[in-house]
Amino acid sequence: MLNLFNRHKQLLDEEIIEWIFACFSWTLKEFDQDVFFNETQLVIPDNKHFPGKETTANGMANLIFEQVKNYAGMAHWPTRLFDLTVQPAIDNSQTVFINGDLRGKNAQVKASPNAAQPNPLLNGTQQAMPLSSMPMSSFPQPQISQNSYIAFGYHPQQLKSPEGIIAYFAHGLSHHLAGTAKTQPPGGESYLPMAGEITGIFMGFGIMFANSAIIARAGGCGGCGGGQSPVREVILSEQEATYALALFCHLKSIEYRQVARHLKKHLRGFFKDALKDCQRRSPESSSLQLEKSVTD
Repeated sequence: MLNLFNRHKQLLDEEIIEWIFACFSWTLKEFDQDVFFNETQLVIPDNKHFPGKETTANGMANLIFEQVKNYAGMAHWPTRLFDLTVQPAIDNSQTVFINGDLRGKNAQVKASPNAAQPNPLLNGTQQAMPLSSMPMSSFPQPQISQNSYIAFGYHPQQLKSPEGIIAYFAHGLSHHLAGTAKTQPPGGESYLPMAGEITGIFMGFGIMFANSAIIARAGGCGGCGGGQSPVREVILSEQEATYALALFCHLKSIEYRQVARHLKKHLRGFFKDALKDCQRRSPESSSLQLEKSVTD
């Protein structure tokens, strides 16, 4: 049917929209909706939200990474950041268990092999993500030490795109967080890479994901950060990431004008339409199972 008399513009394929809603429902159930509604904020790519300056690339990368961890509610996760031009091979022999709350201001990490129900972090290679775009960890071993950490790699060229590297770090964290879920994301295990990006938007980084969702240019050299070396691994399209951002804003009661000025100009109209589309859809729909928590 041509839907000539349909008053509502179809922004994305309906199956994609339903999957985005279902994936948000999955994140709310798996990753503490109280943290989402009471602590998670829309992260803005500006100097107010990312203050400070370092004189070296490594110092700047670590500063941004720690700020991203804090906004993600994962400041307690033990991590180490490696410059891939200095150390291209990351040691994945370390093992980490996050016991207790995975996210939130009151969460703490306990590196203990005797935990009753540990949450082992998945191996990044299982999701077929390149080393330059995804952090690496390892399968749990019988024993772990207090020095265990999750290794993340970055390339100094990524610092040329502040929004891109923020989304890159956020996706690394959300990729690991998604791997701790007790249930598979909507669509099954093969959808985990996409669900990981939705999880990053769920954690508040939607503006950066939307603004950096570009396809790598053909040609160029990977060493110079050109076409063969994109700032981050792009999974969701600009429109899909922007729609997920709109759903985040709808659930958090964030108005259009608070977001639009930080989006690329060509995404603002789509975001406005997507926000209206989210508002008109019924959260009680059987295919779009979302439940807003009571925060009072």
